[in-house]
Amino acid sequence: MQTLLLLAQDAAEAAQPADSHRESIWFWLGFGAFVAVMLLLDLVVFHKKPHEVKTKEAIGWSIFWIALALAFNVLLLWIEPPEVAKQRAGEFFAAYVLEKSLSVDNLFVIILIFQFFKVPGEYQHRILFLGILGAIFMRLGFILGGAALLENFKWMAWVFGGILILTGAKLAFGGDEEKDPSKSWMVRLVKRTVPYVDEMHGSAMTVVKDGKRYATPLLLVLIVIELTDLVFAVDSVPACLAITQDTFIVFTSNIFAILGLRALYFLLARFMSSFHYLKYGLAVVLVFVGVKMVLMYWKIHVPTAVSLSVIVGVLGIATVASLMRKQPHDAAPPPQA
Repeated sequence: MQTLLLLAQDAAEAAQPADSHRESIWFWLGFGAFVAVMLLLDLVVFHKKPHEVKTKEAIGWSIFWIALALAFNVLLLWIEPPEVAKQRAGEFFAAYVLEKSLSVDNLFVIILIFQFFKVPGEYQHRILFLGILGAIFMRLGFILGGAALLENFKWMAWVFGGILILTGAKLAFGGDEEKDPSKSWMVRLVKRTVPYVDEMHGSAMTVVKDGKRYATPLLLVLIVIELTDLVFAVDSVPACLAITQDTFIVFTSNIFAILGLRALYFLLARFMSSFHYLKYGLAVVLVFVGVKMVLMYWKIHVPTAVSLSVIVGVLGIATVASLMRKQPHDAAPPPQA
């Protein structure tokens, strides 16, 4: 056991930039235990029986997860040395706000996937829960790998920065057309490689017919959601690494944002038409952090306070403008979650 702990600590330190604060392996294990307990309580206690999450419940859970993230932010101020406490707390908050905001675009895709596969509302929470489990491990790998690449290959700042700038431009000028999940390469790939049946079989992920096991639409949806998060991580992880290369801060901010995705999903499923200008705000933020990442190549660091002001300011303006925009009277009703 001691050998495994030492190996894990060596791997984390190898991915950690030389000029950043290195967390003890016990910080990582403690945070992992906290996440495991929260997920277990969520699955076994709070959502033991499958049910459709209503708006009031979604709002309550959204407030709960945001409050937990803010409490952790305050904890950083308390446990860190005074000379770095404010900086690291500011980096966490900036990365958390950025990740939370970027997840909105990802959730819109998940909404369309649920609609395409006609997933009943009472099963959506379970699918999202399992999707989050996979996302946690994928993010850990992406974050450690991305930080190690930036530390050992400085030119990767150009690659990551370029990805963010191109993604921002695509988001801003890609048009407002609704994405068709049936044309997605992920949906086509899964349908071609996984034997499946078209009809639902309750909450079952697989079913046996004529002696052969087939995937149900629920398993197909889960696989597509995991692939969606894999693609999404290509943008979101470099964006957070542009804020800070401290892997512990990037990982914890990512995980707190991910833990609140389910509640946020059930809110967006009802009010997705109210965020018309948010994608333009996200586009500006992605270009900003992309440029910030490129500047790191020349060791030009934008202060955390500036990054936080730009991120919160741009997203705040986009959100207020979206809410103030008059909605067309003939707009289609929001999808059922």
